[in-house]
Amino acid sequence: MKKFLKLLPLLAFLAISNVNAKSKVILLEDNSDILGPWTVFAETAALHKIDNKKLNNKWIFHKDGSLSSFGMDRRLNASLEVKVKYDIVDGLIVKQIQPSSPKTETCKVVKLKDDLMTLKCKYLYYLLKR
Repeated sequence: MKKFLKLLPLLAFLAISNVNAKSKVILLEDNSDILGPWTVFAETAALHKIDNKKLNNKWIFHKDGSLSSFGMDRRLNASLEVKVKYDIVDGLIVKQIQPSSPKTETCKVVKLKDDLMTLKCKYLYYLLKR
């Protein structure tokens, strides 16, 4: 039992290291890799969960540092556009939460391969494709 208690911190460290290794962050030099239209086809709280919420929203990253988001508002039965500002800071995407709000959230690019991108924002992962 004493041996187990001595090894417990080491096991915890290894478990944490393994979790961090799975979610590598891709640091962006600028916005050139993400510019243009993307379709947000799913969002999820954790990548390993199968119950992704299916979406069909469109995000357009503009060269001027604005992000247009198009989605369907089911309450109004209408398509809406929301435009917020974003910037690349230390390789991460920092974007406004709402238009005309000073509050921002930081999103990490955890996958960027071919025409697929996965963003990890504060509470959700967003799965996008070109």
